[in-house]
Amino acid sequence: MDTIISFMKRNYKIILAVVILSATLFAFKINSTKSVDPEKDKMLLELLTFVIEKGHYSPATIDDTFSKGIYKDYIQALDPSKRFFLQSDIDEFSKFETELDDQLLNRDLTFFNLTYDRLMTRMEEGKKLYKDILSSPFDYSIDETFNTDYEKAPYVKNTQELKERWRKQIKLSTLSSLTDRLKIQENKEKGIVDKDVKTNSEVAKPGEFVDELAISEKEKSSDGKPKTFEELEKITRESSLKSLDEYFGFMKDLTRDDWFSVYINSITSRFDPHTNYFPPEEKERFDVSISGKFEGIGARLQKKNDFTEITELISGGPAWRGKQLEAGDIVMKVAQGNGEPLDIVGMRLDDVVKKIKGPKGSEVRLTVKKVDGSIKTISIIRDIVEIEETYAKSSVVERNGVKYGVIYLPKFYIDFENKDGRDAGKDVAAEVESLKKAGVNGIVLDVRDDGGGSLSTVVDIAGLFIEQGPIVQIKSAGRKKEVLYDRDKKIEWDGPLVIMVNSFSASASEILAAAIQDYKRGIIIGSKQTYGKGTVQNVIDLNSFVRSSSSGDLGALKTTTQKFYRINGGSTQLEGVSSDIVMPDRYAYLKMGERDVDNAMPWDKIDPATYSVWTKNAKFEKAIADSKKRIALNPQFKLIEENAKWIDERSKENLYSLKMEAFKKTQKAIEDTNKKFKPISDYDYHAKFTSLPQEAEAMNKDASLKEKRERWHESLSKDIYVEEALNVLDDLQTKPVVKKTVPVTLKKQKLVKT
Repeated sequence: MDTIISFMKRNYKIILAVVILSATLFAFKINSTKSVDPEKDKMLLELLTFVIEKGHYSPATIDDTFSKGIYKDYIQALDPSKRFFLQSDIDEFSKFETELDDQLLNRDLTFFNLTYDRLMTRMEEGKKLYKDILSSPFDYSIDETFNTDYEKAPYVKNTQELKERWRKQIKLSTLSSLTDRLKIQENKEKGIVDKDVKTNSEVAKPGEFVDELAISEKEKSSDGKPKTFEELEKITRESSLKSLDEYFGFMKDLTRDDWFSVYINSITSRFDPHTNYFPPEEKERFDVSISGKFEGIGARLQKKNDFTEITELISGGPAWRGKQLEAGDIVMKVAQGNGEPLDIVGMRLDDVVKKIKGPKGSEVRLTVKKVDGSIKTISIIRDIVEIEETYAKSSVVERNGVKYGVIYLPKFYIDFENKDGRDAGKDVAAEVESLKKAGVNGIVLDVRDDGGGSLSTVVDIAGLFIEQGPIVQIKSAGRKKEVLYDRDKKIEWDGPLVIMVNSFSASASEILAAAIQDYKRGIIIGSKQTYGKGTVQNVIDLNSFVRSSSSGDLGALKTTTQKFYRINGGSTQLEGVSSDIVMPDRYAYLKMGERDVDNAMPWDKIDPATYSVWTKNAKFEKAIADSKKRIALNPQFKLIEENAKWIDERSKENLYSLKMEAFKKTQKAIEDTNKKFKPISDYDYHAKFTSLPQEAEAMNKDASLKEKRERWHESLSKDIYVEEALNVLDDLQTKPVVKKTVPVTLKKQKLVKT
């Protein structure tokens, strides 16, 4: 989840203080070596600890309690499913449980070296285990079970028990895939095309290997005859073997530095969940996520065993414009300009990405194996690539003769390097202006699943809807509060406004929703409460703390430097923002908020800022009351609430039968229940959403953009939450909306079926 990054000049004082206090660290110089460099690791530990302690909002005490937290997080991160370490390993590791604070202060790598070496050994042993297990058929007539609650599961005592755990886990995966294949074949024989067959990912728990169900060519009988049980069982094992080979191929690509980053983040997360270390590659990915752009060719890659495959071309990017590279192409070699091609088969994906990405205007030549088997060399001039999915977008819908606009904001993006670059504030302002020109009578701003981003853009966006005034309060450790204001008296939109949130709306989304709610400028509609992240992070480049770094980029540290508060004085930390109108949420009962995260910072409050409540909407309270009545009487929302409770119950069930008949029976019961909830996904209120004129023109030139927008428009017309947001806009109109009566009966009939 993205976090709020406050890079405004007013916060540089905090970073500057850290820089000044760390002057002694400039005495260190990292030695150059491409092999394991313990001095670099020790230096990184000292540097991180120092910067956090001096720059963190409320640094934790480094003591035995701190040490126990590191130990727990790190061991769990190394082996979450307890499929590698033995109890004897844990007994050996546990001797260090209260010593990690001392090792950290003394730059001692004993514990990390021990666990890393042991993990590498156990992984090699694991490779032999799964290959042996999958070499012969499973007996699905045996009455046995497997519990996927790994947190409560004990570590195994010996390799024999470990093999048994692997066997049962793999058997559960293959059993699920095999029953899916059998059902698909059975339905084909009956002439039924069942689009609702679930893959074994339905029963997989975090950390499990998943054999994703895919009907390959060899599964299709050439003579049209159905395959036997034995044939399908063999195919399933082969598919599972391939999945595990790919998993271990990915694990093989991880370097010692990657695992050391896991250890470091087990340390940093003890200060709070949002203080993290970014290795160089991760820092680059973070920069791309917050700006929505990068310099390269505009292609998404994935590793398939030793090969690198093009999975998607980013619309508008140089590879997409060139029309030579295609999804499915395998990259064999990479050359820079007129340089010699480098064979990249077997190379780590991160290293391949480094070779292909590069500065705008430079040339890269890719030797690719096309889908048809031909070999081709493709020259591409790198350029700035914008990830379209990052940016704000809007749509128009007309209902009962009234036109409304919907703006979706996936994150609060900004380009810190270029003040003239795109940012969420400018883009949302442009969308609002375009919607005004289109003649809308109300706006829905959708920040569901928006994990945050730039703090400055929140102030700009909130300022579009109020005359002027405070937007958010910020407090740094030991300093007076600071209030960020919208000082522009211009109101871009003074009409009806609804903000849509859910339990994954976090950070910047919560500031925006809180400000709109405190001003009573718009109605907040969605989940019971938002995520509950009320802290501000700054990203600090660690390379600036050393005289030189011959070993390369040290990465960066994202650390919590401030807390933000609503203008009414309350924090959004843990509590989030409570919706004015609560809509039933399928995941309402699952623990997924900040309040459910270990080591989260506490809630508190400060004095309120001075602000004036919006007084231009007389129908505000009535609109909320009317919406609550509608939701309470709506059978579809009742079904969603029932589904939420069922999902919560299902999440607590961890015991699975490995006997086929018993497993089928359980799955049949789940499928039958799922059929009851199918109307949730089938819902359609038949509204027609369209793009604004300038985007419609772009869609005519870009088939990919056209397809994406059409899919989005279709999803909006099937989204009951959007429908209710539009109903609220109806209720906020100064002139009564005359609703058509014909569709009501049709909708009622459809809901009766559910």
